[in-house]
Amino acid sequence: MELRSEAGSTHGAESAAEWCRAYIETTDVAEKLSPGPRPPEEPESVPMPALRLAGPGRASSLRVQDRAEKIPRPGALREASAVAKLLHVFLHHEIQAAELGAWAYLAFPDAPMEFRSGLLRIVDDEVRHAAMYGERIGELRSFYGAFPVRDWFWSRTLGATTQLQYVALMGLGFEGGNLEHAARFEGFLRAAGDERSAEMVGQVGREEVSHVRFAARWFSEWTHGDPEKSPDFERWRAELPPPLTPEVLRGKPLDRERRQRAGLSEAFMDQLEGFVDPKNPVPRSQADG
Repeated sequence: MELRSEAGSTHGAESAAEWCRAYIETTDVAEKLSPGPRPPEEPESVPMPALRLAGPGRASSLRVQDRAEKIPRPGALREASAVAKLLHVFLHHEIQAAELGAWAYLAFPDAPMEFRSGLLRIVDDEVRHAAMYGERIGELRSFYGAFPVRDWFWSRTLGATTQLQYVALMGLGFEGGNLEHAARFEGFLRAAGDERSAEMVGQVGREEVSHVRFAARWFSEWTHGDPEKSPDFERWRAELPPPLTPEVLRGKPLDRERRQRAGLSEAFMDQLEGFVDPKNPVPRSQADG
């Protein structure tokens, strides 16, 4: 199967692969939040070339920068502008996660169809989460693009050369860490009296348990892990692109209940919780990205 040389709008896509490419490459902010319907995925009998896109399309109105700005402190979240800024960070995380799920669908066409279909379901979730945040930001009298963004997930994930490295980083890493971060910020927002934003962040955190479970299932299957100790912590650590370490990909305290529901063993969680990188004893959290 050949993809068209230039991806157009998702609304004109004739296949799941064309839709994925169009979603990644579009510079239309509205389409990132509300893309067109996606055609069914290609059957396994249809050969597809591996396509590793070098990065996403970004609207000129988005100020993309290399370094993250400081996120609002909990005490500032009584101000609508501070909540909008915080949710703007989360929205852009969701956009990147959706784009990178589509990226993996294109990059690993030889992966099992069940895995690739699962990627598309996760893309749907991430787009829906981004749209939820976008709606709430609008209620707070702001908009997507009002604050600078950072494509940190993209800069790290482009180094994934296999589907194993992809699930290690995106599912077990970024989304695993978000299990803690979502619960923490849900509490901050609730303490500030913003129940609507708190519930939204909480919903996203709860729904991402299944995304981590998806990654844990495939990582363990591809590495033939011991069910009692899966995923294998040292193997997971080895699959992370440097300079990332497990310490950056967790929150404190570790949400063991959510991680257990996501299929992570006690052995994995014990090693994750106790890991200290002597080269970087005070890492910046991915929540700041």
